[in-house]
Amino acid sequence: MVPREILRKVRRIEIRTRRIVDETLAGGYHSVFKGRGMEFSEVREYQVGDDVRTIDWNVTSRMGHPYVKKYVEERELTVLLAVDVSGSSRFGSTAQARSEVVAEICALLAFAAARNNDRVGLLLFSEGIEKYVPPRKGRRHVLRVLREVLYHEPAGRGTNIALALETVRRLQRRRAVVFVLSDFLAEGFERPLRLASRFHDLVALVVRDPREASLPAVGLVGLEDAETGECLVVDTSQAGLRERFRQAAEARAARLDLLFKKLAVDAVELWTDRAYDRPLVRFFARRARLAR
Repeated sequence: MVPREILRKVRRIEIRTRRIVDETLAGGYHSVFKGRGMEFSEVREYQVGDDVRTIDWNVTSRMGHPYVKKYVEERELTVLLAVDVSGSSRFGSTAQARSEVVAEICALLAFAAARNNDRVGLLLFSEGIEKYVPPRKGRRHVLRVLREVLYHEPAGRGTNIALALETVRRLQRRRAVVFVLSDFLAEGFERPLRLASRFHDLVALVVRDPREASLPAVGLVGLEDAETGECLVVDTSQAGLRERFRQAAEARAARLDLLFKKLAVDAVELWTDRAYDRPLVRFFARRARLAR
């Protein structure tokens, strides 16, 4: 049985994110992520301006005047959320840990998909594959996905993005929209990323914490690597140290951005201390303009 406090938190996130979906996101999602093609709907009489290529010649010959075929978008999609639950996902220097922000982003995307009658699946990964929830439709399934993202207790602390992408390719045989939510502080995933992005519509959601970009001047600070457990003490009052830290963070972000551009992978940068819906809305609007 699911504890009441878990249900209450899931319900709060549902109320909050569904409002954003209804007001700003659902239309953008629909216009950006198209179905698998067009399917035949019906025939109707030809009207001035109709594309002559859609004329149904069999019906036209029987009826004695032109009829055209009408098609509708075959809308159903599969959306897979690949979520990094490694040790660094629990880090947070603001009101919310990265994992809590990621859960809300997942809810936003899942409810947008559900509203468009798409299927939603979930892959949780750390240094290994933690859990796989096969794609299904419906609000109850979306709530289950959300509970898993919020309350799964990972067995591993490390991050293996390469394994996650290879698993997506193995499990998801048909083309899907794949959102990868991670800080992407890992190595060795370029080739799996290239292969996965060739087959799936892959979007990288890079979720960052402000303390990963800069250090405050607060004197001696003990730091622990959330994934390896390695500890060290640094003196943040040293301006040179803070500057080197900032430069290293910027260089790491630039390398990742260059990789995404090289492989033509869409990426959205999100921060734990800022609104996450606006960057997503801007991303959908940008993709819709490019598609047109």
